[in-house]
Amino acid sequence: MSGHYVIIEAFLRWAETAKAEGRARAANALGRAYLQSVMPAGEREAAEMAMTYLLDDPSPRVRLALAEAVARAPNTPRGIILSLAEDQPEIAGQVILLSPVFTDGDLIDLALRGSDVTRVLIASRGQVSRPVSAALAEIGGETEILCLLENDAASLSRVSLKRIAERLGDHAEIRGLLLARDTLPSDVRHLLMRHVCAALSSSSLIQATIDAGRLQHITREASETATVSIAGSVQQDDIPHLAEHLRQSGWLTPAFLMHALCSGKVDFFAGAITNLSGCDERRVRSILSTGRVYAVRALYESAGLPRDISVVFVEATLIWREASQTSGGGMLDNVSVRLMRKFHVAERSPAAAIQLLDMVEKIANAERRQTARSFAALAALAAA
Repeated sequence: MSGHYVIIEAFLRWAETAKAEGRARAANALGRAYLQSVMPAGEREAAEMAMTYLLDDPSPRVRLALAEAVARAPNTPRGIILSLAEDQPEIAGQVILLSPVFTDGDLIDLALRGSDVTRVLIASRGQVSRPVSAALAEIGGETEILCLLENDAASLSRVSLKRIAERLGDHAEIRGLLLARDTLPSDVRHLLMRHVCAALSSSSLIQATIDAGRLQHITREASETATVSIAGSVQQDDIPHLAEHLRQSGWLTPAFLMHALCSGKVDFFAGAITNLSGCDERRVRSILSTGRVYAVRALYESAGLPRDISVVFVEATLIWREASQTSGGGMLDNVSVRLMRKFHVAERSPAAAIQLLDMVEKIANAERRQTARSFAALAALAAA
């Protein structure tokens, strides 16, 4: 028998009778010696065997002492780290939080099999990769997701952020952390806005003061106005994502598209028509900007707008072209009023067109009232 195995046998015999405090000191010293000392191969093998033996020590103090010694080292034997990660929380926490030995696959597996405490530890690591964040976003509860969002070292993809918004966007603190992100994708922002509207609608105070029918109308109108606002502030490269999200959510209705067009949100409007029609984006922009009437109508009908509505969109496009040269913030009012004037006085205007324009007029009136309120508030501040 080699000298190395004699050493390990002596250690094991000693460990059988030594007190827990002594075994804990030995475990810590053994771990540090393995990582920091230059050992012949045989001695390293014997030391690793001794550490493996200590994984089954009946005293948590001994296993914790070993974990504290080896948690931060990149050359800790992988089997030791994985075993410690399955121990009780105080011990597992040492290695889950700190060890660089884990692969993404290890951490994802731990998240799937572990408790909420395990997932909190993973979410709090000094670096959390996108794949690991994606796993947490899919299965994590409120506490885990809060830890993940508060961790500046956690990398979250667009898909993960959207999944968190879908699953937990009704949680006010999670919603606040998401909205605080400067680079939050617009489709995620829209999802959160819907959660806010749902929260307001379900408020007992709101329900006690506003009847159900009017509350539904107000909520829908506010949601649409907010969505148009989001569409107007979206970055160019984010427009396709928002358009697809709104299409899948059933938001790209003729009424919403008309609101966006009349409000001058033309970049988004072009993106939405591109999404609905399947046409090339440059071709869509060209037609909207300079295309002849028949080309514009054909584009809208290829996007699924029926003929009795497409004619209204064509007229709105022509008015927008003219208004965009002179109008500022009053784009919606300018375009909607001229549309109403044209189609309401026309004989046999399609009922669908009149219904669509009535909606645009209501939105324009609501925005005028909001502008008046804002002006009054500013005047009151100036007079104070």
